[in-house]
Amino acid sequence: MDLDDPGRLRARPGAPTSELLEPGLHPLGLTDGERDGLIYVPDADGPRPVMLVLHGATMKAKWMARPLVAAADDAGIVMVIPDSRRETWDVLMGGYGPDVEYCDMAMAKAFACCNIDATKVSVGGISDGASYALSLGIMNGDLFEAIVAWSPGFVAPRVQVGQPRVFLSHGVNDTILPIDKCGRPIAVNLHTNGYPVEYIEFDGGHEMPDPIIRASFTWLTAPDLWESPR
Repeated sequence: MDLDDPGRLRARPGAPTSELLEPGLHPLGLTDGERDGLIYVPDADGPRPVMLVLHGATMKAKWMARPLVAAADDAGIVMVIPDSRRETWDVLMGGYGPDVEYCDMAMAKAFACCNIDATKVSVGGISDGASYALSLGIMNGDLFEAIVAWSPGFVAPRVQVGQPRVFLSHGVNDTILPIDKCGRPIAVNLHTNGYPVEYIEFDGGHEMPDPIIRASFTWLTAPDLWESPR
């Protein structure tokens, strides 16, 4: 496993090394610039699952957090929501590099200041962020045990490490990333390559409806209680 590959993350969970963050939304505090990001800490006791959450193109962390916070609080999930360095993630701009490094720093920050369950580290996203989550998840399966992809467009890993389980959802009326060209073939390809895939189609467009969000979080944290929102 080559940690020097530009698509690989080096941060790993361990005992917190700084004061624990209180429940609520906090700035990542990794940059003084406009694009930084957020950490959301649920009001829950004990080691918590953590998800690296990746926004869509032209979005920011604060917009990504809004539809997720209530469901994350109910599921007890810590969310690490970085801003991409430019208008979308680096692999769509020419190759892996600055965004991988920033995600790595963001995860290291969460591991240092949150009580994390090391067995429940995941990555997820919407649209371009879903494509990036799938790609990073496949390249870093020794860190991420699960991937959540809401309406992805493609998968572009440089290497394959491990075999995380995958939750993939897509709207049947998606006109931005059509399901026949994106969600369906991606699900088939992942399944063909041996990944455990939970694939959900819903009556909607390019979006992540609350029932889908909650289903994916239940799938992450309490698979015995998960029920398809079909």
